[in-house]
Amino acid sequence: MAYPIEKKLVVGISSNALFDLSTEDDIFKNNGLEAYRDFQIKNKSIVLQKGVAFPFIKRFLNINNVYSDEKPVEVVLLSRNSPETGIRIFNSIREHGLDITRAAFMSGGSAIKYISAFNISLFLAINEKDVRLAIAEGLPAGQILKTKIIDDDEDAFELRVAFDFDGVIANDEAERKYKEVGLEEYHRYEDSHKSEALGSGPLADFFKKISFFQKLESKKQLEDSNYKKILKTAIITARNAPAHERAITTLNNWGVNVDEMFLLGGINKSRILEVLKPHLYFDDQKAHLDLKSNTNIPLVHIPFGIANEQA
Repeated sequence: MAYPIEKKLVVGISSNALFDLSTEDDIFKNNGLEAYRDFQIKNKSIVLQKGVAFPFIKRFLNINNVYSDEKPVEVVLLSRNSPETGIRIFNSIREHGLDITRAAFMSGGSAIKYISAFNISLFLAINEKDVRLAIAEGLPAGQILKTKIIDDDEDAFELRVAFDFDGVIANDEAERKYKEVGLEEYHRYEDSHKSEALGSGPLADFFKKISFFQKLESKKQLEDSNYKKILKTAIITARNAPAHERAITTLNNWGVNVDEMFLLGGINKSRILEVLKPHLYFDDQKAHLDLKSNTNIPLVHIPFGIANEQA
């Protein structure tokens, strides 16, 4: 019997973010829907290789192994495949040992209108159009950029998730002020509003819910000094003093915790990412998502706010 989905932290994933479907995508683009359909049906027993989001999904689902009584997280597949071509997707899910049982197969259409129906707090997809449509509707989505990810840490279960702050966790109020008045006035503005929490950004709900596990992890460590945390969260922001205080005020106001916070003040974020090596990093500015500099790091663009209005 499945647990009620409204009581879980739910991540939605597209099939080509979970698995490497580059060959299949090429067949669809070059030969059309029928050729794609025939290929998928004929190869339904051939296991798909891991996609860019696979390391994150595997470790995210491991939370249920640690908290086995509650089973507090779930992954839902949102796929443009039809039910018959989706058989191969679920065969591969089973062979890779992923506990994914719920899905929506849209036969070529977009599933973003079902994000809320599945109680999804984060939808990861490669299709930029789908993600932008979701963000425009106020839904929590991110475009995971296609790159080669080598999951060479098979036996480790630590999940590391890193976030930019403004335009991702929080809204883009501060970024808009910076664009309007420049750096010096921006610092004055943030200092005068340091006791006021910022509004929520697209991934605020996901961040708050995943932060809940920080508290559970801390409790486990108090009960067992040998317990090793399975989850690490980090904020990597271009803010620095004195603008840092408003970010901290916001987190305190929301009642959430973060393991690590980096106030870079313009330093290239790649310096931190290459050390932290998160299984996902979210940023609202593609300029900070350099595929050449951030090797083997799954990067997620959140096309939200003023940073993306001209994109």
